[in-house]
Amino acid sequence: MTKAAPQHHYPAGEDFLLLSPSEQAFAYRNVDKLFATRAVRRGSKTRALPYGAEIAPRYQIDGQSFGVADFLNRSQTAGLIVLKAGEIRLERYALGLAEATRWSTMSTVKSMTSTLIGAALQDGAIRRLEEPVSTYLPALRGSAYDEVAIRHLLTMSSGVGWNESYTDRQSDVNRYSKSLGDKVPGGVLALMRGLTRVAPPGALFNYNTGDTYVLGCLISAATGMTLADYMSQRIWAPSGMEFDAFYTLESEGGQEIGGSRAGIALRDFARFGAFLLADGVIDGQRVLPEGWVAEAARPAFALDPTQNSYGATGYGYSWWLDPDGAMVAVGFAGQSLYINPADQLVIVTLSCWPQPPYDAAYPVDRRQERLAFKAAVKEAL
Repeated sequence: MTKAAPQHHYPAGEDFLLLSPSEQAFAYRNVDKLFATRAVRRGSKTRALPYGAEIAPRYQIDGQSFGVADFLNRSQTAGLIVLKAGEIRLERYALGLAEATRWSTMSTVKSMTSTLIGAALQDGAIRRLEEPVSTYLPALRGSAYDEVAIRHLLTMSSGVGWNESYTDRQSDVNRYSKSLGDKVPGGVLALMRGLTRVAPPGALFNYNTGDTYVLGCLISAATGMTLADYMSQRIWAPSGMEFDAFYTLESEGGQEIGGSRAGIALRDFARFGAFLLADGVIDGQRVLPEGWVAEAARPAFALDPTQNSYGATGYGYSWWLDPDGAMVAVGFAGQSLYINPADQLVIVTLSCWPQPPYDAAYPVDRRQERLAFKAAVKEAL
């Protein structure tokens, strides 16, 4: 007979994209309890982020005026930070988030993983973006990825068929999510090998979380390091991050998931933004090729701003592009890392926007809310 003992209950990993509002904030704070992970280690020193004068932005929606607390409540935001010219001008925590909590990045980590391609180019581990993916990943030879180049993965234009519907349990992204939840060794790559081509590489933008998984595999193969260790060595430790982060893994001890549900603390999101504002240079050492950040923020595809959750008008190297010239990492349920080099401005939101069918009970246009708040922040500064 098993002796009774306290136990913690967590949602099923395969349901991660389908959680109710009562489960979201809890699950997003506990991603490392739902999935296998590998640490992205910080270094021995933390780079200080000094505090400047606090701002109190106000914004207008439908003739009503709202402030910071309203924004947190109306957009179900757990973490908010504004970094201007290296100073923190606003920092808020809600919904159980604490300073050391690693909240789920969702797909914002796609933009971070893509940045490692720049580091690998600078290091000479990758020679050029036109190289075929199968040069580095022989396991994908003979699949729909045969003619796909690294640049196509960066710009979501592999031409490989992929359904990113979060509400369809049989979609590719939910089959991928189930494989992660079940921790199946090699399961995701087997899923990717089984996909078919629907367009020539480079011809069509189609948001594909699987493409960034392949990109992460490619970085590991090219550098001979785990994705977590390479991120730690080239960016996390040298940037003086305050906390260890983590990548989720496809299985215990397996390949990192380059495109979703990693875990990062709020201020370290801001430090990553500061790294890009510095053009990928840390303490005088160039980590990214000169001009990489500007190239990553150049539109490979024009987008209809009404057809994406952020309101972006373009897509670059795994960065959504704001009409104001900023590059934005965007993640499921309201995660965003906004980086505006011209204004030396970083804004991070960590959120848990309700998903269908629950969102019908929350009559707020959260895309409008986020963009209105961003404009108010810029005005307040």
